[in-house]
Amino acid sequence: MLKSILTRGAVTALALAGLTTAAFAQLELKIMAPAAPGGGWDGTARSMQQALTAAGIAKSAQVTNVTGAGGTIGLAQLIGAKGDGHQLMVNGFVMVGAILLNKSPVTLTQTTPIARLTAEALVVVVPTESPVKDAKDLAARVKADPAKVTWAGGSAGGADHILAALFAGAAGGDTTKINYIPFSGGGEALAAMLGGRVTAGVSGYGEFEGQIKAGKLRVIGVSSPARLANAPDAPTFKEQGVDLELLNWRSVVAPPGLSAEQVKTLADAMDKMAKSKEWTEILKARGWDDAYLPAAEFATFLKAEEARVAKVMKDVGLIK
Repeated sequence: MLKSILTRGAVTALALAGLTTAAFAQLELKIMAPAAPGGGWDGTARSMQQALTAAGIAKSAQVTNVTGAGGTIGLAQLIGAKGDGHQLMVNGFVMVGAILLNKSPVTLTQTTPIARLTAEALVVVVPTESPVKDAKDLAARVKADPAKVTWAGGSAGGADHILAALFAGAAGGDTTKINYIPFSGGGEALAAMLGGRVTAGVSGYGEFEGQIKAGKLRVIGVSSPARLANAPDAPTFKEQGVDLELLNWRSVVAPPGLSAEQVKTLADAMDKMAKSKEWTEILKARGWDDAYLPAAEFATFLKAEEARVAKVMKDVGLIK
């Protein structure tokens, strides 16, 4: 009799554990990349999709793209999905700046912070046939006439735009006169460069890696404090005499109005993903730094970063 009761108890405990695991594995997520396919946010969203499903953390993870206004159109849609505990949106440094530059009526303070995921150094590239050979060449051109140097990058007010302005400042040029052309996706910026329509392009190294290795693009410099492990031949700006460092971070937020249980489910999913071997392999392949911060710490970081980005944008003349 006692043996039977113990057996039933053990079975019940195992069943409950199984139900918990099964319930988590049934998680169905919608991940928004608020930009066109081919860019950094899109790459992050699809990498999340891959890791979450391969690691068994989510049953499904559907990626959608919503373009426009530095991601603020997608942000408005996310805020409109109040209470939806299955929705996530990729964002980052770029969106913080775009909100300020576009004087957006919606802001990240209206969302539910879930996690910071990655950090990535930016790279400046030119077509291989360009007369610009290194950072010193580009700095000399920018100092002489900033308006004649055209830059291709992501959304206005984002990390790419700020880097172009900071480069002009470090070169001794007028930061308010830079000629920056924003594109909604990395593919469009790449086409503009290869077509000779711009002087230089700015993005994360991973977005240009294929064209760099194919010999179609030349690296002018990277914005990290040290050379990248996956690009040891690419010089930093600092080692070329240009005093410039900048890291682009990416994160995920959820809609407003979530219950504590909904927030915990999403936060736990991101925590499991960030610690999974599948995500670690993706970080290595993409050349992204692991910059994981859980929900509470990310919320604190985001508040401080919004103040820091506003100061930088004012200093370089992007906003008043």
